[in-house]
Amino acid sequence: MVNLIGTYECKVDAKGRLMVPSALKKQLSPLLQDGFVLKRSVFQPCLELYPMEEWNKLMQKVNGLNRFKKKNNDFIRRFTAGVKTVEVDANGRLLIPKDLVGFAEIDKEIVLSSAINIIEIWDKDKYENALDAAADDFADLAEDVMGNDESDGIS
Repeated sequence: MVNLIGTYECKVDAKGRLMVPSALKKQLSPLLQDGFVLKRSVFQPCLELYPMEEWNKLMQKVNGLNRFKKKNNDFIRRFTAGVKTVEVDANGRLLIPKDLVGFAEIDKEIVLSSAINIIEIWDKDKYENALDAAADDFADLAEDVMGNDESDGIS
């Protein structure tokens, strides 16, 4: 199971390439040879970078949907829209395709943020705005999401 840790600021060049920070590259090293899938986020104006193993697990779930239901087909079409396979090159760079740069409105400074088994790729300003917007109600959100579990607490 992939368990990525950290938030990293870096720059993207005019061609949409970013240099994967060394600490993140080290975590990803066992996954580099299999490649990654890059897609639009469902809920936020950012991109999601899936290690191929994690993408394949997700696709098993999606493939189990009944395609004779219109909303399932609509979901699959929208969920996979713009999906691209990508690789980290020999120089440690990752190319973000132009259409995905446009979707996430990535300018020059970006944030790579771990989200357990995937990496979110954000325009830096949008990332900071999203964090600020969620700051006020994070305690309530944490209680709603994690508070109903009767096992030992995590904090």
